[in-house]
Amino acid sequence: MARTLFEKIWSNHLVQSFGDNDALIYIDRIFLHERTGSISLESMANDNRKVVCPEQVFCTMDHIVDTFPGRKDKTTVPNGENFIIATRDACKKAKINLFDVNDPLQGIVHVISPELGIVQPGCTLVCPDSHTCSQGALGALAWGIGSSEAEHALATKTLRVSKPKTMRIDYKGTLGFGVTAKDMILHLISQHGAAGGAGYVIEFYGNAVSDLDIEARLTLCNMAVEFSAFSGMIAPDDKVINYLKGKSYAPKENSWERAVEFWQSLYSDKNAVFDAYIEVDCQQIGPTITWGTSPQHACLINGVVPNIDPKDDIIAVNKAMKYMGVVPGTKLTDLSIDGAFIGSCTNSRISDLRLAAKVLKGRKVASGVRAICVPGSSSVKRQAELEGLAQIFIAAGFEWRESGCSMCFNAGGESFGYRERVVTSTNRNFESRQGFGTRSHLASPIVVAASAIAGYIADPRDYL
Repeated sequence: MARTLFEKIWSNHLVQSFGDNDALIYIDRIFLHERTGSISLESMANDNRKVVCPEQVFCTMDHIVDTFPGRKDKTTVPNGENFIIATRDACKKAKINLFDVNDPLQGIVHVISPELGIVQPGCTLVCPDSHTCSQGALGALAWGIGSSEAEHALATKTLRVSKPKTMRIDYKGTLGFGVTAKDMILHLISQHGAAGGAGYVIEFYGNAVSDLDIEARLTLCNMAVEFSAFSGMIAPDDKVINYLKGKSYAPKENSWERAVEFWQSLYSDKNAVFDAYIEVDCQQIGPTITWGTSPQHACLINGVVPNIDPKDDIIAVNKAMKYMGVVPGTKLTDLSIDGAFIGSCTNSRISDLRLAAKVLKGRKVASGVRAICVPGSSSVKRQAELEGLAQIFIAAGFEWRESGCSMCFNAGGESFGYRERVVTSTNRNFESRQGFGTRSHLASPIVVAASAIAGYIADPRDYL
């Protein structure tokens, strides 16, 4: 019987079916971070429970760590230092792998896991973070969980999961000049709504997807959760195999050959049936940016804020427009900006910084714009400095930071200001996401860079 990629991984990890669509699934890898990790580990210790297979559990300091140079345990989040210290102590007691604040391998969970080869094709991986779906880009089944689920996974290596339906999203054709994976996913959500993937695990498919490098695929899968999907996945190919070869936690020697043989079997069979199917014409995708307070509030960068569709929630759309200071017909490129942010688990990898640097080289950030770049990992930061990218960012007027989640979200720490308009490479734009009253426009790193130079929302194709 023909099976989808998801069904193959699900059946490989099925421990027990309960007959009501729920099942007990074996979990290969667990990733924690300092915002919730200490809570799960301390709760387990208080219940006299031990972590099963601690060698398969990983933790990083990313969510609330300070990204200013010389940070040590500093954080702008109230009581944040206590979380960092508590997580460090709990990880040491549980004997799990920790990438501490100043560890050379530290970084954002969904950046360092692929970077180190922790996530691999065909495995299951969970983390108390909704953007864990990013890691499906390597052909894994990865999803976000809560703290109590994390405890269960840590103690038993299993989780009870309600089996999602399957959806294939087929990107037809090739991408145009200046169009990125971020534009692909924003376009999809704008056309089918932020709830379009609810109840499904999505397989991204098509030549345009195959043409993406691994880091761009991570961006695409990262925002599957903004489509309300259980997770996003892409079948592993030679690019994935070459990407993983030699990485710290990838299989070695004879195990490598066996792993590759298994990975090459991970694809949806030709006649596999999906529960839903969406076809996307890549010729319709251009550089895209959000205008409202949901990823579905997006349009082409040289477009205008659309008229309210009677099928939409009119009250919610009006509220979003009022918050963002726009009305139907507002031209996006007429909006001046106060801030520009490149970072987050969506767009902070070395390829993102290389693209942004092409826009920034030889140019200066506009007066009155605060521009910040936060590399996704300490390894990305070092590589960018080695390649001279950091110098380009700094010369242009960007703040150059240590790695971490930073101002992707406002957890009571550093933020942008009230009613400041910010173009950001992050993944969420709801009210006050980046600061109380801050107006956030989601876009690709090259849109952020171009807008920072222009001082208003700008089309990156004019700067490439």
